[in-house]
Amino acid sequence: MNPVYWPEVRRGSERFARELADGLIARGHAPTLICGHAGWFGDTDEDGLRVLRVPRLPEGRLERRGFERHLTHVPFAVRALRGVDAAVVHALYAPDAAGAARTGRPLVFSYMGIPHRTALVARRKRLELTLEAVRGAGATVVLSRAARDAFVRWLGVEAHVIAPGVDLDAFSPDPSALALDPTIVCSADPNEPRKQVALLVEAFGIVRRSEPRARLILDRRWTGGGEGIEARDLDDRAALAAANREAWVAALPSWGEAFGLVLLEALACGTPVVGATGSLDAPDAIARPFDGDDPEVLARALLEGFELARDPGTAAAGRAHAERFSWDATVDAYLGVYDELLSAG
Repeated sequence: MNPVYWPEVRRGSERFARELADGLIARGHAPTLICGHAGWFGDTDEDGLRVLRVPRLPEGRLERRGFERHLTHVPFAVRALRGVDAAVVHALYAPDAAGAARTGRPLVFSYMGIPHRTALVARRKRLELTLEAVRGAGATVVLSRAARDAFVRWLGVEAHVIAPGVDLDAFSPDPSALALDPTIVCSADPNEPRKQVALLVEAFGIVRRSEPRARLILDRRWTGGGEGIEARDLDDRAALAAANREAWVAALPSWGEAFGLVLLEALACGTPVVGATGSLDAPDAIARPFDGDDPEVLARALLEGFELARDPGTAAAGRAHAERFSWDATVDAYLGVYDELLSAG
């Protein structure tokens, strides 16, 4: 279960759902995805994955009143769930997980970020729904050790750690594609304040003082313009892979990232990365950490990333690191959680 899916959104949890489903299908399982969309009920087969789409009612009034996002599809999603013959329910968002918990089905809840007191109370009903989700789930899964530690600290919950996998075929090196000029890519949604894309743009201006020919590739949602900045459709996986191969550095300066899958995908292309400390599980030889909201500090990290890109050994080291995070390992780990949950039941 996920609030949205392709083609509406092709980002973190949507790609995660598709990759996990493909791994389950390859092992002979028959997953069904239940998601909301801006339309009526739908039931389609999409490359072997059954996708049940349910209505998402207008959410503007709830948004204005500060409620948690992605609520209006949940009653329809739970109704659809009751009609699916499934051994395990796997929810990727707290409202879906809370709704699924009320059905009594064996439930796995994957939390895709890092819980923090400030974020948990930033929207009405977010904390209550998150607690309902983890209490109703037979297993809660997070993406990193940092997320696991935050779950214990803020919610008193012990969670499994299963890192997401990277598609090593789709994201692969091509040294001939590297741009002549120092280039940064950031695929984060610029309309999401937590991603700090505006901060990256400010830091990029500082970078250009040292590297006047530097370029910055942002997602197509960026409308702010700027010298040396180009917007592309980075929701498209092929376009993102191409941008990673072209870039000298991939950046993700957001706070609250549990893992930073897009950074791992960049490393799989041989591109060094700059990211928030919590989203980096990579050695200094291929990554530069960044914390806070100081554009000068971020600019220094980006310039250090350029130096990493000039080292001929960086690309091979990045690829070797990414190869530790295959989707085969991720799918096997989730199957282990499913089996454990069913055995306990």
